[in-house]
Amino acid sequence: MLRYEKSGHIATITIDNPPVNVFTPAMHKQMFEILQEFNADRDVYCGILTGAGDRSFSAGDDIKSKRPDRTREEVVERHLTPSRSFDTEEYPGWEHEVMTMQRYKPIVGAANGYCFGQGFIYFNLLTDIRYAATTAVFGMPEIAYGMGGAGAALSLGKMIPHVAAMELLLLGEKIDAEKAQRLFLVNDVVAPDKLMEKTQAAAERIASHPPLGIRVEMESYQRGFDMSRSDSMAMAGHMYRLARSVQPTQPPLADQDAAE
Repeated sequence: MLRYEKSGHIATITIDNPPVNVFTPAMHKQMFEILQEFNADRDVYCGILTGAGDRSFSAGDDIKSKRPDRTREEVVERHLTPSRSFDTEEYPGWEHEVMTMQRYKPIVGAANGYCFGQGFIYFNLLTDIRYAATTAVFGMPEIAYGMGGAGAALSLGKMIPHVAAMELLLLGEKIDAEKAQRLFLVNDVVAPDKLMEKTQAAAERIASHPPLGIRVEMESYQRGFDMSRSDSMAMAGHMYRLARSVQPTQPPLADQDAAE
C-alpha cells in the first residue's frame, strides 16, 4: 500500500491505498521502514512523497481499521512504549515512530486531491518543499470529533503564522490549494498534469548538489530551531567548516558556466 521506487539519486514514496489513500496501522509501520531505508541509503540524495491517482494525497487514517478491545492501561502502555517489530499492528502504533524520526534528507511533497488528518500531518511533517495541484484540498476535520493535538505534533505555529495555524486547527474547515499557498503551507500551485513534472524538477535540482552540503544544511537548519542564536551560529559554523574540509572548493561546471 506504499510504493518505494528509486531512480538515480531520487527515491519516490507513493501512498497507494484506493480509493482515497487512507492510512492503516500496517501502512504506518511500512512508512517507518521505508524512511529508515531512505535515510540510510547513501545513494539517495532526495525524496518525493505523493499519493497515487488523482483523488487524494491521503484522506487520513482509516477509521474503519479494526481496533482490538484493549483496557485503558494497555492503550496507555502502547502509547508510552516504543513500537517493536513483533507488536500487533493497531492504534496507537507506528505513526508515533514516523513522526519522531530524525530525517536530514530533503523530501519534496506533491499533493493532489484530499489531504486530510494524518495525511495532512505527514504531508507537512515529512516534506520540505511542497507543491499542490489546483484540485488539492487541505484540512484537519478531526477537531469536530474532539480529536486535537495536531498543532503540537506538527509544531504548526513554527511553520505558518499563529492565526493561520489556529484557523486550520480550530475551525476544522477545508481549504483549497490557493489558500494553502497564501498560508505558506505549499510553495506553489500547478495544474494537475504538471504536478509531478514540477516536483521531479525540484528533486533533481536538489539531488544535483553535493550530498554532504545537503545534509549539513538540513541538520543545522533543524537543530537551530531549538537553540539560542549564539549556539545555532556556533553549530552551523562548525558543520560548515567540517563539510568544506572534504568538499571541492569550486562549484559544479554547470554553475560555473552560468556564472560566467
